[in-house]
Amino acid sequence: MNDQNVVSPCISVCKTDPISGFCYGCGRSDEEKKAWKDENTTNQWKLNNIQELRGRLDGWQLEAFNESYKSKQENGLSLIKKKLLESRNN
Repeated sequence: MNDQNVVSPCISVCKTDPISGFCYGCGRSDEEKKAWKDENTTNQWKLNNIQELRGRLDGWQLEAFNESYKSKQENGLSLIKKKLLESRNN
């Protein structure tokens, strides 16, 4: 995986908690989101960051993140985007 791009943890739930400063969907801070977009950020940093994010999330939020991120890795779509596409096609 080190010679490929690591899939962004964004799962299309882009709302930042005003208290913690972390995104409700992926658990990232604004600084972490900027680092993900920086072309100089290494894949190792990204992989470490994903583990940090999983440590921040808990309960249903962690479960939802894990399922949606897996979908994004496997199919290129977070579960929210997948459901939106399905609803438009019905």
